[in-house]
Amino acid sequence: MKLRYFKQMTQKSKLFDHPDIELHKMEDVPLDRDIFLMGDEWMAEYSIAMLKGIAGGDWDNVGYISYACARSVSADGIELSWYPNIYDRFHEVRVNLPRRHFVACTEMWQYDEKPRIFVSAQWLEDLHLRVFSVFALVDVIGVRRALLNGSITKEKLAALQGRIDAISANHTDVSFVSFADSLLLKTNWTVGQWDRPIKYTYEPEKIIKLMPELVKAYKDELGLSIYAVVTQGQNEFYEDSLIHKSSSGNHISLNSLGLPFAQLQSIESAAKHASKTGVHQFSELYMDVSFFKSLKMKHDFKKDHIQQYPYVPPMADYPCQYVLGTFDMVISNLQIEA
Repeated sequence: MKLRYFKQMTQKSKLFDHPDIELHKMEDVPLDRDIFLMGDEWMAEYSIAMLKGIAGGDWDNVGYISYACARSVSADGIELSWYPNIYDRFHEVRVNLPRRHFVACTEMWQYDEKPRIFVSAQWLEDLHLRVFSVFALVDVIGVRRALLNGSITKEKLAALQGRIDAISANHTDVSFVSFADSLLLKTNWTVGQWDRPIKYTYEPEKIIKLMPELVKAYKDELGLSIYAVVTQGQNEFYEDSLIHKSSSGNHISLNSLGLPFAQLQSIESAAKHASKTGVHQFSELYMDVSFFKSLKMKHDFKKDHIQQYPYVPPMADYPCQYVLGTFDMVISNLQIEA
């Protein structure tokens, strides 16, 4: 219905046909400013509403918007900061808008109307309905020396495995994957859309709250400490399940592909280099800043006072930062849920 109306309207007049309405090409999209994302099925109605307002009529609200900020533009598309929740937490997710899904960008600065990027309706719907993930990479401190001096035995490793099995049994919405001396944790979440049954399920605090259990398990069984790197964001693997296991049992997939998974090693590498060169001390918790800022902390905890450190993301053009701390610093300052 809307598509048919859009075609009829474009045959009669030009969309946004007024000198006060700027039309930007993708290369000229305003960067580092608040913008709105809107499905292209609303373009015709939005154009009519703006022309009506400019002419002195009422400024009608049209359609549904998503909050975002354009960070960089490349030949492939636009790198966006998308804000699926700005109400009870500050939640930023990095997403890429492919060039083929960019339709138009309008701006009306004279009327305090934020830039609005129109995208293909299917891309925007997919963004709201897809599965996202939180990742944590847990590593053991001093494992190399423990292996060299023979203090890690088969019995200790079996005991540790049993402890992790027990912890995972109490957190069935988190996957636990052990490899070498590392443990990868993953939990999925969704954003949802007003007209669909899928809801906003992001709870990053849960993966932080289980860290003390892992600290105790590694200390009890191996006598060693751990540290963790945590990220969150868009998972390019279109699967709802946390992991995949083949029917034969000898193929296991983490169902993980994309920026947040790749960020884990980038943050770890940057943090190790920074601690060795005296930029900051070694710590037990490193968080991508978008994950850190999305946590629900007590009101008197000043997130902006925590220093940020740069790292080079492997799949993003716009710079990223991480923060460091301790498990106790974060957990003791989380909001207490009613």
